[in-house]
Amino acid sequence: MKLVSYKTEDNEHLGVFIKGHIYNLNSCDKLIPNNMNEFLWGGDELMDRAKRINADIKSGKMEAKEELFFEMMAPVPHPTSCRDAYAFRQHVEAGRRNRGAAMIPEFDQYPVFYFTNHNAIQGIGEIECMPDHFAQLDFELEVAVVLNKKARNVKAADADSLIAGFMIMNDMSARTLQMEEMKLNLGPAKGKDFCTVIGPWLVTPDELEQYKIEPQTGHTGNAYKLEMKCVVNGKQVSAGNMADMDWTFAEIIERCAYGCDVLPGDVIGSGTVGTGCFLELNGTGLLNDPNYQTQWLQPGDLVEMEITGLGILSNVIEKADSDFSILGLKK
Repeated sequence: MKLVSYKTEDNEHLGVFIKGHIYNLNSCDKLIPNNMNEFLWGGDELMDRAKRINADIKSGKMEAKEELFFEMMAPVPHPTSCRDAYAFRQHVEAGRRNRGAAMIPEFDQYPVFYFTNHNAIQGIGEIECMPDHFAQLDFELEVAVVLNKKARNVKAADADSLIAGFMIMNDMSARTLQMEEMKLNLGPAKGKDFCTVIGPWLVTPDELEQYKIEPQTGHTGNAYKLEMKCVVNGKQVSAGNMADMDWTFAEIIERCAYGCDVLPGDVIGSGTVGTGCFLELNGTGLLNDPNYQTQWLQPGDLVEMEITGLGILSNVIEKADSDFSILGLKK
């Protein structure tokens, strides 16, 4: 099942995406809330209701009214929180190598994550960035999950049951801001808090069963073989696979929930897949060729991310009509 959030006349709704069409779930079953957040707090009971409606519409058993005039939103437009992990060894290793740093053993000992701005979530469409964001503006190709159960101190062996579904994530990054502030050993903050893109819809785990594989040796939880790619202005710049995640989402959730509650509506990103950002690509390119032409996102760029089973997340980068610079405020 593919769940979507959308607007009609500034009212937010929850729907299912079936064969190119959107159907409102609340109009089919009044017990299903008309927004994603309340739906996720309903756990498996509401998920099962939605799946029955989805199946009935697909089979023709139920006649549902199709939405014709709407604006797509991020599938989870108001997350309870948003964390992003660091699960792909290839990305971490390449980044450290490009900086002349050795790989650290801690990566293989436990998963890590940071909190980003859950109020800066966006879906498909235009992304408006400030002037300082364009100082090395970057994409990051990732997978994200959202939870639909509350838990605390959950073990990895049980943590996959908390996952309501999967989405594509683009963890937008303003690298100049990020690198400057992280010299103070705190962050990332302003280099990340302006936009995190998720979408185009929320795909329930049952749709990915055909792609399930064994996790990497020594790890616990569900793993999937999903091709991941990013195309900028029609040119493919990144290619990877979710199968290369070293840490599973179950293990990441286990760490997130240690000593604190994880909640329905919490979004958790995988971290960047290998080759999944310009920072890594530029670093590797310059390491191999001093004359390598580096690339960063520019105003007007079209960024399209595609992951097997999860769809295509498409955004156009726009420049805000402003000359305000926080980089210019440095003492």
